[in-house]
Amino acid sequence: MAVLELFFRWGHFLAGITWIGLLYYFNFVQAPYFKAISPEAKGEAFKHLVPRALAYFRYGALLTWLFGLLLLGAQGRLPGAFILQGEAAVIGMGAWLGTLMFLNVWLVIWPNQQRVIGLVAAPPEAKARAARVAFLASRVNTMLSIPMLFFMASSSHAPTGFFG
Repeated sequence: MAVLELFFRWGHFLAGITWIGLLYYFNFVQAPYFKAISPEAKGEAFKHLVPRALAYFRYGALLTWLFGLLLLGAQGRLPGAFILQGEAAVIGMGAWLGTLMFLNVWLVIWPNQQRVIGLVAAPPEAKARAARVAFLASRVNTMLSIPMLFFMASSSHAPTGFFG
């Protein structure tokens, strides 16, 4: 079981780096860059770069969430984490924030980004609205990532007695 737990931990860790790294890339690098480039360059990016980056982003979110669930299960902390009970309450807060972020990726950001990058046909006004919704949802995830990372790290790295 220890080997399995280690596999789940590393899968969670590596997928999480991919997911949150791309989240920060989209919000702090790509968004400002797209404001500065020509429509032609933006079209090329939407054709070649953005779909690939969004695929890594979506599946990074999915794998992070799945490996996190498997890890909590392997540790026997899954029920306590999701009802925020006992020693698992701290990691549970991180897990709940991660779950909200994961759902935001798949149920809000991705459907709207499909319209923005032209994978789903939409009139210009619908594309503009979809871009705004995806942007705001992505910013929400960026803000949620800070407390999520705090709770995830604090569950095993906080000073003794810090959480009671």
